[in-house]
Amino acid sequence: MSRLSLSDTDRTARDWFAETTSALGCKLTTDAMGNQFAVRPGLQDGPPTYAGSHLDTQPTGGRYDGILGVTAAVEMLRVLNDNWVETAYPVGVVNWTNEEGARFPISMVSSGVWAGEIPLSHAHNLREVGGGSATMKSELERIGYLGETPCSHEVMPMAAHFELHIEQGPILEAENRKIGIVQGVQAYRWFSIDVLGADCHTGTTSFAHRADALLAASKMILHSHRAATAAGALASTGILTLRPGSTNT
Repeated sequence: MSRLSLSDTDRTARDWFAETTSALGCKLTTDAMGNQFAVRPGLQDGPPTYAGSHLDTQPTGGRYDGILGVTAAVEMLRVLNDNWVETAYPVGVVNWTNEEGARFPISMVSSGVWAGEIPLSHAHNLREVGGGSATMKSELERIGYLGETPCSHEVMPMAAHFELHIEQGPILEAENRKIGIVQGVQAYRWFSIDVLGADCHTGTTSFAHRADALLAASKMILHSHRAATAAGALASTGILTLRPGSTNT
């Protein structure tokens, strides 16, 4: 499955979310980061208790990652309606924008803006990976999901947030377990590193006279894996951009 954030397929999924939750009696709010909040009224006013996750995916994977949390939350609304359940306070479902960070390179960026950890202007100006010119703001405008409601936990408060999530690794299956309770998540940092070398002819330049940037980068990748292993941590290199990209220089 491929549904990158703020793409045309993401707009289709967002439209489905809006239509479905509205039909289930929810009031729908879209904020300035495109986060969608669907709230089912309670007997009293107050901050809603939410379930949810995200509908965007990685470029070539993510059939359940995030999507399970949203569809399970929508099913929660159906169960409440089917059984005529009235809750003391509102309950809701949320679809966060660009949680994966696959297209715009900060994961959990829109929930980060909502939490007050990331400035709105910084998030709006994030440019898509791969050399494109689109920004988060330009794509929110293009697909019609740049909401007028401020992206803020003060404007859209939550009493609590629950998320059912598919495991992103093989541990549960390997240990023959059906469910795990999350107790923490990784602290992480992303780095963009420029490795500078010098162009030279591969057929006539000896190893002693080369300044091979890709060779240096490959050693850095290997070292990062060894360092992470020694520290009981994880590391990954996801994107390499090579210049000039010639076979004989």
